[in-house]
Amino acid sequence: MAILSQTKLLLTVGSLLSAALANPVAKRSDDDDDNDTPLPVVIWHGLGDNYAAEGLRHVGELAESVNPGTLVYYIKMGDDASSDRSATFFGNLTDHIAKACEDLASHQILSTAPAIDAIGFSQGGQFLRAYVERCNNPPIRNLVTFGSQHNGISEFRDCAATDWLCRGAMALLKGNTWSNFVQSRLVPAQYYRNPEEYDKYLEHSNFLADINNERSVKNPKYKENISRLENLVMYMFEDDTTVVPKETAWFEEVNGTEITPLRARKMYSEDWLGLRALDRKGGLKFRTTPGDHMQLSEKVLTEVFSEFFGPWKKASKQPTTLGGGDL
Repeated sequence: MAILSQTKLLLTVGSLLSAALANPVAKRSDDDDDNDTPLPVVIWHGLGDNYAAEGLRHVGELAESVNPGTLVYYIKMGDDASSDRSATFFGNLTDHIAKACEDLASHQILSTAPAIDAIGFSQGGQFLRAYVERCNNPPIRNLVTFGSQHNGISEFRDCAATDWLCRGAMALLKGNTWSNFVQSRLVPAQYYRNPEEYDKYLEHSNFLADINNERSVKNPKYKENISRLENLVMYMFEDDTTVVPKETAWFEEVNGTEITPLRARKMYSEDWLGLRALDRKGGLKFRTTPGDHMQLSEKVLTEVFSEFFGPWKKASKQPTTLGGGDL
């Protein structure tokens, strides 16, 4: 299902379950400081959606209306809408992230920008975070994610009775989650993370265990690149019944009825991903928005585009205290 433009912009349940180390500061110049042209905005959609969807295009139009002159780029894994939608269910996420890195780095305009801003809907959010960690060229200044599965999912989604693509993918996932076949081909399996199967997850996860730096050998580039963001803004839907657990949008650990906030987790105290460093400079923001998964109003999007997107020289609204009261 596509993102729908209504009085309330409904980003569909179908949007469920986002080259060297680059430093934005290193690409800055005096000319950049004097330029009031908005930074380009990159959008990565979610599961079951496609880059050409009417609602997604409406989001891009809204970004341009808030900051006139904004170039909006829609990440795609297929040459047409149908193949791009299929790629949200099937494919190796290592290849998907590599393709996004290559496409953005080779883009005639994006590659010359001092930085870009990015917004990820549902699974597009963690895919864009992986882009930051693995290549980040051109570098992302501000990354905003909505209902993204940063700490994985512990249950798989239900599919519409007539959505055979979704139903086929989910049939393969159940019971075969940790097989090499599924981990290299089924997209949602690659960010599946059930605390009751944590050892299997660490051993077999093709994607999430790596980009979350959860294995014993850490990748220092991931930490470095995340800490260099200006802002990572993570929205959780208050009544999300599609993403399980919904708290994954904030990197929270949910085990049964026990919920461990990010700041109480080892990944934060030992700063596996640079999230603590980002938090200490006021750039890690936890926010909520009403409604179920992807029930997103234009008001919220307008506020995001106004606060975090725009020209390179735009004054930062970072708080001076830890976390900035966003929790």
